[in-house]
Formats: sequence, structure tokens, C-alpha cells
Amino acid sequence: MNSKKVVFLFWSTLLFGSVSGGIVGFFINLEVYLGDGIGNLIVGIIYMLGISAAFSLVAQMGFFAYLFLHRFGLGLSKSHTLWNRIQWVLIVFVFFDLVYFRYIAFGKEHSFWGYLFIPTLLFIYAFIVARIKAKETNKGAFVPALFFMFVITTIEWVPALVADDDRWLVLYITPLLVANTWQLLMLHRLIAKP
Repeated sequence: MNSKKVVFLFWSTLLFGSVSGGIVGFFINLEVYLGDGIGNLIVGIIYMLGISAAFSLVAQMGFFAYLFLHRFGLGLSKSHTLWNRIQWVLIVFVFFDLVYFRYIAFGKEHSFWGYLFIPTLLFIYAFIVARIKAKETNKGAFVPALFFMFVITTIEWVPALVADDDRWLVLYITPLLVANTWQLLMLHRLIAKP
């Protein structure tokens, strides 16, 4: 992949993540931005785009960190099968932690099932994206794609998870999911030989 493609991936990911998070953030805080005139509306939109751009940058750092981790894991394990098994164990571990530790920390206000809902939705979304990636490339891409979309996205999402604020959960996850999905599904297109 040449530098032109890397620059394209960077700016397109930043754009899609910023716009998606900006739109969702605007509608989440609609009453705030429409309350005090046009100046408040403009500042609110700029703020939402800026925050979402920052989250998109976090997603990009996570993506390139995972590319390094994946190569390192393959080199260390000497086989795709062992590395895939390790990734499955980590997926299950992160799913459990995402449910259990959030329930322990904030469960006094909500039922256990409410804390199972969000990780399940994230896993289903990650599963769908991983299936698309595997279909567009090869079957061997499924587990790494699932790991990236579920585990790495969860790690990137930690600042919002510890806040336990539904608005921040949605505002933070939107640009992360859009940016991570875009990067994952664009990578094989950018590195494909013509």
C-alpha cells in the first residue's frame, strides 16, 4: 500500500467517523442545541463534529495497533489455528468482562439483563461485519475481523463505559463503529493488486 492510499484511508475514516458521530450527537442533544438560537446550534454542531473526530482518531490508532498485534500474534503462535483460538478466548473474555464488570460497577440501578443487551448487540454487529469481510476476502479473515470489531472496539470504548451515561455510550460508539467498519472493509480493497 502506498502513501496515497494511507492518506485516503486516514481522511476518509476521519470524515465518516466525524459526520456519523456528529449527526447522532446532534440528535441526542437536540433540545440543548435548538434552545438558545442559531449561535448555540452552530457551536453545538462544531463541538459534536470535533468530539466525533477525536473518537475517529482513537479508532484509527486502534486499527493500526491491531494490525501490528495480529502480525505479532501470527509470528508468535506460528500457526493461524492457534492464533485464532487465542482470539476466540479473548473475545469470550471481553464479552464476559463487558457484562460482568459493568454490572458490578453500576448494577444497583438496573437489572443484569440490561447489561447483557449492549455487549450482545455489539457482538452481533461485529459478527455481521466479520462475515462480510470473510465473504469479500477469505474464510481465514473471519476471526481476526470479529476480534477487531468486538475486542478492539470495546477497548477503544472504555472511557464511555466507565462513565455509565447512555448518551456518551451512544455518542462514543457511533464513530468508533463507523470508523472501524470502514477501515476493516476498505483495507483489502486498498492493498489489492490491480
